Formats: sequence, structure tokens, C-alpha cells
Amino acid sequence: MGIRLGDLVERFGGQLVGDPAITVAAIAPLDSAGPAHISFLSNSKLRALAAQSGAAALILSPLDDPTVSATYEGARILTTNPYAYFARAAQYFVSLAETPPAPGIHPSAVVSPQAVVDPTAHVGPLVTIEAGAVVGAHAVIDAGCYIGPEARIGAGTRLFANVTFHARCSIGARGIIHSGAVIGTDGFGFAVEGGKYIKIPQTGAVVIGDDVDIGANTCIDRGALADTVIEDGVKLDNQIQIGHNCQIGAHTAMAGCVGVAGSAKIGKGCTFGGAAMVLGHLEIADNVHISSGSMVSRSVLEPGQYTGFYPLAKNAEWERSAAIVRNLASMREKIRTLEKTIKTLTEQK
Repeated sequence: MGIRLGDLVERFGGQLVGDPAITVAAIAPLDSAGPAHISFLSNSKLRALAAQSGAAALILSPLDDPTVSATYEGARILTTNPYAYFARAAQYFVSLAETPPAPGIHPSAVVSPQAVVDPTAHVGPLVTIEAGAVVGAHAVIDAGCYIGPEARIGAGTRLFANVTFHARCSIGARGIIHSGAVIGTDGFGFAVEGGKYIKIPQTGAVVIGDDVDIGANTCIDRGALADTVIEDGVKLDNQIQIGHNCQIGAHTAMAGCVGVAGSAKIGKGCTFGGAAMVLGHLEIADNVHISSGSMVSRSVLEPGQYTGFYPLAKNAEWERSAAIVRNLASMREKIRTLEKTIKTLTEQK
């Protein structure tokens, strides 16, 4: 199935330079696109590659267009954010090609009579939905999922196969939870008495907003007393751990293997690179960006980019640097002593 460039521009905006009747069948990378494809340029360093592309049309910015169009002969769609335009166009291509799951409940699913499942929702094989749970309109619950008592799944939200969504947790509309994710596990809360651990009941829930994506094998703990809160538009990659009572602000994104300890409060519009760690009970302001592998050990109250790790080095060099760091305290005292000695000698002169 092809899409006319004129239809794309009518749907998503932008300025079309070329024939609106040109039809494209798919989106392809610059270096492999052919006459049936549309491609995009979001990195100005690739202007030369775009100029030589065989695509029928390009999505690019007005700043890049003069250089590219000098040799590129295809149609162009000019937009201030080509990458976002590509994302929306790609969603559109996928929606035209895929067949949505049929409404209804598979015969092998176990659905409590006290659960409410919208007639337009899809419930796949071997799904379990407990009493009091609510599944919204056009939601998709794939095979093997578990939805606990009084849990709520919003309209248009999809749970891929084998998601566990525990009691009283909720997610809003248009969410995506990938396979193996577990929402609403007990928080890691224990008191210590006589060298033994005493479990603290975790009676809160997990409250997730609209348009939230949660990656495969990510775990979000329920709160101990209050709820763990994931606000609208948050994007969580695979294998992320969110501790109990955390609050993640709207439109914050975290790459794979990020860990956030309990009761941390993270602002809106933040980003966290892969394997970044946040200690518990800290506060992070809006628009804070944490580099990959960084350890956040104190609250961050001003927006900006933050990094906390040694640069990569050969092991022997790293060991020498580590030895110097271990001796910094004694070196500091020696320097202070020398400074005092020099000052005394100078005064005596």
C-alpha cells in the first residue's frame, strides 16, 4: 500500500517541494532507500549521504535543504523537526500495515465475573483477570498476562505477553507495557531488630499516567503507604528498577538498566542514560539530564547535564589514578604542612 506525499503533508504538516502525487510505500534509511521509499535527514553531518540518496522523497529541515537539494533530485518535505516527523510518519505506515487484535475474550482466559472488560478490548489466551479489575476500551491484553484485583487498564493501552500487573495498580490511556514487566511488586522495605529483618507491608499501589511506555523486564514497586507515581508521557526502557514511593515526573525518559531507589522524587522532562543510578530519598529538579553510568548520590536542584564517573582508561592507568585518589587526603595534609613551613620561613626572612 502506498501513501501520497500530499496526504502525508496534509496529515502531519510541513512544506512539500515536489509532486504531491508521488507515492511511497515505506520509510527506509538514507543509504538503502529506493524509488519506492521516503527517508529522512535529522543529522546535518549526513547531508552528503542524503544528497546521494535514491529515495523518492526526503524529510529534512529548511537549514539542510539548500545543501542537499543542490544535487538531490527527489521531492522534499521541509519541517523544523525531521526526526519527530519521521516518528509520526512511521507510526502511520505501521498502522496501515498491521491488523489490530480482534475484540473479545479468548476461551482459555480466566476472567472473574466481578471484573469489567470493555467489549472492544482484546483479551488473549491464558490471561487471568481478577475480581474488581477494569480493562478499558480498545485495550489489548496479550497472552499470559496477569491483572490483579481492582487493577485498572486504561483505554487503548497494550500489555504484551506475560506482563504482571498487580492488585490496585492503574495505568492510563494509550500505554504500552512490554513482556516480562512487573508492576506493583512489594517494595524493598524491612526493619531490623536483633540482626533479623522484619518485613514492612507494602500497602500502596502504582499509579501510571497516560502515554507511558514501559520496557521488557522492568519492575516498578508499589508504595509502602503512599503510591508510587509515574506521570504522563514517561518512557522507561528495558530492565529498569523503580523503587517504592518514587515519583517520576511527566515526560521523563530512562534508558536501559537505570535504577531508582525508594522515595526518590524526579522532576519533569529529565533524561537518564543507561545504567545510571539514583539513591533513595533524593530530589531531582525538572529538566535534569544524567549521563550513562552516573551515580546520583545527592539531590540535584538545578536543571542541566550532570556526569559522575571516571573516563574510560587502560586498566593499569585506571589503577594508578585510583591509588592517587585513595591517597588524596594524606597528600592534602602534606601540602598544607609544606605551605605552613614555607610561610614560616618567608616570614623569618
